[in-house]
Order: sequence, then C-alpha cells, then structure tokens
Amino acid sequence: MRKAFLRRLALWLIPPIGTLLIRFIYLTNRKRFHLPSVVPSEPVIFAFWHGDLLMQPYLYYQFRQVPKANVLISDHFDGQIIARIMRYFKLGTIHGSTTRGGAKVLIQGLKSLSEGYDIGITPDGPKGPRHEMSDGVVVMAQKRHTKVIVYSCVPSKFWQLPSWDHFTVPKPFGTLDFYASEPIDVEGMGMDDAKALIKAKLMEHTL
Repeated sequence: MRKAFLRRLALWLIPPIGTLLIRFIYLTNRKRFHLPSVVPSEPVIFAFWHGDLLMQPYLYYQFRQVPKANVLISDHFDGQIIARIMRYFKLGTIHGSTTRGGAKVLIQGLKSLSEGYDIGITPDGPKGPRHEMSDGVVVMAQKRHTKVIVYSCVPSKFWQLPSWDHFTVPKPFGTLDFYASEPIDVEGMGMDDAKALIKAKLMEHTL
C-alpha cells in the first residue's frame, strides 16, 4: 500500500516539476541548432540515444510548428513519468519495448506512421545496453518507406547520472548544441548494415 501511494504521489509531483526543470535549463542556455538542409513533410522516425532524451522536444519543434509525434516509451514506472512529461510538450507516447515483446509496440508504431505521426525512438532503450541498436527503428523505416533523422543534444556543461544510459542533464547557463542529421534512407539495406549506418550517425555527436 505504501509503495503504491508513493508511486501515485511521484506520478503527480515529478512530471510538472521535471517539465519546469527542462524549460528552465533550455531558457538559461544559449542554443545552437545544426539542422538538415531538407526536412521531409511526410512522417519521419527521429532516433536518439536513451541517455540523450531530456532536451529532444525542443529540437523536434524546429521541424514541426504543430507537433504531431508519438514517442516510444518504456512501460516501466520511469517510462510512465517520462510519458507524462511528454504530454506537457504536446507529444503522444506509445508504451512498450521493441526488444521484449516488441511486436505490439512495433505494430502501434507502424500504425502511427500510417496515420501521419512522426515517431520518436531510443534505439538502445528501454534498458540498454547503452549505445547498442535494437531492430525496431529499421523495421519501421523499411516497412513504411520512412526516412530516419538522428538527434543529439551536446551541452557545454552537464551532469551524467549513474544509470545504465549515463542519462545526461545539462547545467544552466551554458550552451546547448542541437544536431539533427540529413534524412537517412535505409530502403533495401540489410538489417546489420542499416543499424550500423544509423548508429554511426548517432555516434557523431555523442558524449
């Protein structure tokens, strides 16, 4: 009972506080955006490492004036907190893992792409290993003939949590460099080659 109460309390308190923290970090940092020359008007899969998730909604706003995206989020407790924070940024969520029982979440992702939603995905989530690609991003891209754009946020000053993903929290009053790749086409590629290409792009601006 006590554990359930504390979880309900955390789900009520942490998302608004976390949202305010994210906005404070963004507003107190200088921003530099490094964007692709072409942004597809059709739905895109946006991929970023799990540890680099915190500031990515602001990069997404550089692509879409009206947000229309679903982010694949773990169905664990921490995923529920992240999902509630995403709602404050007007982003939807799909709960599940592309590695464990992944068929359901992949079907939901494919359905969202067909309905005109962008998809946000952490290829090494929800539990790692860190910087190791799951198949989900490639499966969705190839089945829906969708381009992939990889995201990174590189802060000049930051904390890294002692978690499996070395979750990065930028410090205030520094500089945030936001990177987004040119659209990546993995059509017709083998799974290993496609994953290697996306991973190489993700690693170009990784702490």
